[in-house]
Amino acid sequence: MIPVTEFRQFSEQQPAFRVLKPWWDVFTDYLSVAMLMIGVFGCTLQVMQDKIICLPKRVQPSQNHSSVSNVSQAVASTTPLPPPKPSPTNPATVEMKGLKTDLDLQQYSFINQMCYERALHWYAKYFPYLVLIHTLVFMLCSNFWFKFPGSSSKIEHFISILGKCFDSPWTTRALSEVSGEDSEEKDNRKNNMSRSNTIQSGPEGSLVNSQSLKSIPEKFVVDKSTAGALDKKEGEQAKALFEKVKKFRLHVEEGDILYAMYVRQTVLKVIKFLIIIGYNSALVSKVQFTVDCNVDIQDMTGYKNFSCNHTMAHLFSKLSFCYLCFVSIYGLTCLYTLYWLFYRSLREYSFEYVRQETGIDDIPDVKNDFAFMLHMIDQYDPLYSKRFAVFLSEVSENKLKQLNLNNEWTPDKLRQKLQTNAHNRLELPLIMLSGLPDTVFEITELQSLKLEIIKNVMIPATIAQLDNLQELSLHQCSVKIHSPALSFLKENLKVLSVKFDDMRELPPWMYGLRNLEELYLVGSLSHDISKNVTLESLRDLKSLKILSIKSNVSKIPQAVVDVSSHLQKMCIHNDGTKLVMLNNLKKMTNLTELELVHCDLERIPHAVFSLLSLQELDLKENNLKSIEEIVSFQHLRKLTVLKLWHNSITYIPEHIKKLTSLERLAFSHNKIEVLPSHLFLCNKIRYLDLSYNDIRFIPPEIGVLQSLQYFSITCNKVESLPDELYFCKKLKTLKIGKNSLSVLSPKIGNLLFLSYLDVKGNHFEILPPELGDCRALKRAGLVVEDALFETLPSDVRERIWRA
Repeated sequence: MIPVTEFRQFSEQQPAFRVLKPWWDVFTDYLSVAMLMIGVFGCTLQVMQDKIICLPKRVQPSQNHSSVSNVSQAVASTTPLPPPKPSPTNPATVEMKGLKTDLDLQQYSFINQMCYERALHWYAKYFPYLVLIHTLVFMLCSNFWFKFPGSSSKIEHFISILGKCFDSPWTTRALSEVSGEDSEEKDNRKNNMSRSNTIQSGPEGSLVNSQSLKSIPEKFVVDKSTAGALDKKEGEQAKALFEKVKKFRLHVEEGDILYAMYVRQTVLKVIKFLIIIGYNSALVSKVQFTVDCNVDIQDMTGYKNFSCNHTMAHLFSKLSFCYLCFVSIYGLTCLYTLYWLFYRSLREYSFEYVRQETGIDDIPDVKNDFAFMLHMIDQYDPLYSKRFAVFLSEVSENKLKQLNLNNEWTPDKLRQKLQTNAHNRLELPLIMLSGLPDTVFEITELQSLKLEIIKNVMIPATIAQLDNLQELSLHQCSVKIHSPALSFLKENLKVLSVKFDDMRELPPWMYGLRNLEELYLVGSLSHDISKNVTLESLRDLKSLKILSIKSNVSKIPQAVVDVSSHLQKMCIHNDGTKLVMLNNLKKMTNLTELELVHCDLERIPHAVFSLLSLQELDLKENNLKSIEEIVSFQHLRKLTVLKLWHNSITYIPEHIKKLTSLERLAFSHNKIEVLPSHLFLCNKIRYLDLSYNDIRFIPPEIGVLQSLQYFSITCNKVESLPDELYFCKKLKTLKIGKNSLSVLSPKIGNLLFLSYLDVKGNHFEILPPELGDCRALKRAGLVVEDALFETLPSDVRERIWRA
């Protein structure tokens, strides 16, 4: 016997697969059960009861005269005798009457079998078996796509995900929020959406609409009052479901094997239905109650012709008509299924009704097998696809991420990350998060917000709570912003820094920040940047004072010239791309600071000499070899800082003496061999950097620089220092390391303000004890070999250590 446990798998799978069984599949399943019962019932009758009963026929008299006597004898022998009359001795005995055949039981059985095999029509014999086989084929066709390896794996995976999505607390929460809207709110939302499509031509629309927020309803901003409604475990489970749905969608939408198999099995059932109706209608009349049997077994039984009775003919006839009715209904249902399959495309599925009902406007339409399964589910219960759609929405996913993010980053945890940045502002750096926590906007003391490598940053209207916010840094972040938040930033934001990989990552709303004072752009720009429409919008930044572009520009953008009237500092840091056509610099009359770094400049641009307000010039990492044009700097009366470091300059022209307003001069990392004495006629110099050159001699005229506070000749070839150097009594930093010095003058003690001294890498044997007179010098500020430091007297060493 088969144990009941063997059928457990069928009872377990059926409830799972039933969601993919529309009403016609369920109906045909019941029809199949009814037809199966007809087949089983007929087969049981075939086994349990006699199939046919036969008797020999009476022989008719022959017309042949020669056989009259034989026939007479045969008739006489077969003529029934009159029944015996009851005798007085045996009154109860009654003699049986009938046609005697002289056949025994074995002969009758033999005759029945022979006639059953040879005389009975095959349809009457095998009808119940045909019913059973056809019904099993129908059942196999109806469920084959659930068992085929190529389709069953997709179905099982889909049903598993569907059940989890249906029961997920996140689904219930997302739908309950949107279902709580009244009709007026829905109408308002639709009106707002339609208006947002028409305001693109206006300035406000052009700022925000490029990063469209139509798919981000305000209701999907996480409400802090309900943030705890979903615990951390449920949030992580919902997050995992989103990832599963994404991967499953990519996998299933690649093909349409489920649709193809369902169509094929339906077509096969229709063809089989037509075949069954055809041959059954023609052969059902062959099921007869009386059958004539003519078999040549006379030598064994003495008879050749028999009359047989098919005992189940009447019942089989009724069952066949009943079976044909069931098959007809089954076939008509299959024809309706084909109509449903081809009436519209089932390889595309639209969530339009879900979008209208829930207000989640970004639910995407699906195709191929994914669409087909959703169509099948709709026939079972449309609520399944409605709840499943929540996990196809990017907005819903972002909201879930936002909720998990808020639970992870509490205000107390964020306050622990606060630090002071280079602009002396209280800054909160957030790196590589899944989004921007709403809890950030609870830190009202925040002055600077730095976001790095964060995708899908959404700045809500709650940013208005940060009254002290003045600086925003976006490094490789994609940012969307609501209109109220943009209005706040327009009024309050002073500094914006954007680092990007592609120009399309530049937030278009930044060009409307009318109170922005500093803009820092870091990323790859087009070489023909002047034709870029995006940057032309810089003209709207009326308050911009500082502009820094670290990129690969080949010429100064026209957009920069448009803000030249109020621009005070401009920095262009190229990646080695040659910067040409610098005549636009002449228009920047109010420019006080200019940095042209790594721009492959071979000469000092002549346009620079027209910047009469210029105070600082930095030409670092260019290809300058000759700086004869330096004489033109005499017209720049306000120029105090000149940095020509990291170039290929071989000499300093005598015209340098005319730059009497210079206070900071940097010639480091060049190829200078001789220092002209005229250099020291710039007696206002406080900072002089000559490190990393080929200088061998320091002129004694250096003593003229009474304001000198910083002097560096590190990594040169100087063999001795003039005593006049120690007349610069305001000197605080002296770097003479990595030279060829052998003696350090005792006059070093005259530098009372000296706080940093680098003598490492020379040929000193001892240090002068007068070094102890430098009261501001500490051990941390003295860069020297340990062995050389030990040559100082112990009291001097102790004083330096204690300082």
